[in-house]
Amino acid sequence: MFRFANTEWLYVLAAVPLLLLLYYIAVRRRKKALEEFGDVFLIQELMPDVSLSRRFWKLVLSAIAMALVVIGVANPQIGSKYEEVKRKGFELIIALDVSNSMMAEDLQPNRLERAKQSISKLIEELSGDKIGIIVFAGDAYVQLPLTVDYAAAKMFLETIDTDVVPTQGTAIGKAINLGINSFGEVPSKNRSIIVITDGENHEDDAVQAAKAAVGKGIIVHTIGIGSIQGTPIPQYINGRKSGFRKDKQGNPVVTKLDEQSLREIADAGDGIYIKATNAMSALKVLFEELNKMEKSEFGSKMFTDYEDRFQYFIGAALLLLLVELFLSERRSIWFRDVNIFEVKQ
Repeated sequence: MFRFANTEWLYVLAAVPLLLLLYYIAVRRRKKALEEFGDVFLIQELMPDVSLSRRFWKLVLSAIAMALVVIGVANPQIGSKYEEVKRKGFELIIALDVSNSMMAEDLQPNRLERAKQSISKLIEELSGDKIGIIVFAGDAYVQLPLTVDYAAAKMFLETIDTDVVPTQGTAIGKAINLGINSFGEVPSKNRSIIVITDGENHEDDAVQAAKAAVGKGIIVHTIGIGSIQGTPIPQYINGRKSGFRKDKQGNPVVTKLDEQSLREIADAGDGIYIKATNAMSALKVLFEELNKMEKSEFGSKMFTDYEDRFQYFIGAALLLLLVELFLSERRSIWFRDVNIFEVKQ
């Protein structure tokens, strides 16, 4: 298992390409100034010892060293002790709708991104609980099996988009059934499925699936995302918005939040329905319901000890800085007169 102890320092890596960009701008300005002063080739002949390539490589070495220092300060760590740890908590599976309707922009930046932000905040509130993620559209797939590795959960969450499920549609029932099968065989009272969708179910009987979940001791909650007034669905070509999706008659396809269906699913699943207009208030209500569940003890294997590896990156950075220090900006006297591109008359 690999991780960074101080992930906030990784944002400093953005300064490395910025440094290279500033160097490029400086070189362009210098070249322009030389062109205004006189003939560039003549000026270079008058300064035979100046080496532009050496300046460039000195900068490259400094930039790489800077990146290595930042990575070192972020402190890469490798798990060194893997053992089973006893925890008390509940088991939670998030079933996230990734159909095209989730790209509607009645919530900014869109329904799917707003849902992912809410899930991310939910993960941050967990402690000792297992979480899994299912994605669904016309079909349902396990994106992340039940785990207590919250860093991995966030990483998998970031990769979710509308392309992860090839079949379009909104099969809420399939997602619930897959969630039921994703839990262990041993019955428990601490299991819950949270369905996050706009509720436009066109594929199966989600209410019956919710009842089947209750029969196995699993509570089903629903979170509705979107507006009941409806909004058109954006269409993208090569990552750029090209208009809105249209039906066969050429009319814009409008997607609406189906609150009635989501309430029926939640009622059948002994859960609650929450409208996600405000992420924090929705999470508060949800956690109040989750905390009502009986927390049971379960074992999970995880790394309990990590070894630091920052010293390798700091050492490599110091070595590169040492090379950069001794690398002169002037051409070597041994190769000053060497020109492999010279054309002899």
